[in-house]
Amino acid sequence: MNILETQVLTRRFGDLTAVDRLDLAVRAGEIFGLLGPNGAGKTTVIKMLTTLLPPTSGTAVVAGFDVQRQPARVRAAIGYVPQLVSVDGTLTAYENLLIFAKLYGVLRAERRARLAASLDFVGLDEAAHRMVRGYSGGMMRRLEIALAMLHRPQVLFLDEPTVGLDPLARQIVWQRVQSLAGEFRMTVFLTTHLMEEADHLCDRVAIMNLGREAALGRPEDLKSSIGKTDATLDQVFAHFTGHELDSGGDFREISRTRRAIARRG
Repeated sequence: MNILETQVLTRRFGDLTAVDRLDLAVRAGEIFGLLGPNGAGKTTVIKMLTTLLPPTSGTAVVAGFDVQRQPARVRAAIGYVPQLVSVDGTLTAYENLLIFAKLYGVLRAERRARLAASLDFVGLDEAAHRMVRGYSGGMMRRLEIALAMLHRPQVLFLDEPTVGLDPLARQIVWQRVQSLAGEFRMTVFLTTHLMEEADHLCDRVAIMNLGREAALGRPEDLKSSIGKTDATLDQVFAHFTGHELDSGGDFREISRTRRAIARRG
């Protein structure tokens, strides 16, 4: 069963067509990756699917709700972790979660148990009452995932979930993402510039180029499709987009922002 569908989804900015008649179908419970070079339209797609940006034309349905006609219902059914830091460094992890619990309408009687379970899931229970400004980048990312999953969304959107993280922190985030799909049966929709990440995590990936879908399928099937022995997803990416892998767009800016919040709060 599909939990997310788009039909001829299009977004224009003046004369620029950022997303061009995109058709996608994401199955319930899968980890789905959206790949593409800078300017391919990935972030624009996520912004439309999370109701942050209206489509110019076409339709998108998430968790059974139309993003244009039922935006509040869509927002209640999803979680979203953006590229840039979304946690408040002047608060503790517990306080960040408590604010989100109230915003999402988690019942008072359930809050303590829900917050404890979320902190335990991302491995921050022992750091729950420390100020977030003292967290590492990996700890902040795990807290952001805890915030996004607090209300048990049907679909979790992750925009570049491990950009700026060291390899160990990245592995921990990968484990949590896999657990969300496995333990909670949550659908995960992510963008990434890391082909290793997409290959490791995703059941299927779509590769975008110039606003359009260039390829769609399981990583192993796409690797087999380009006619090279022992092909990598990096080679698949280059084959379908004509681009070598880049640094991840705003990688340096995102990394600087995460370091800044750790310093200043």
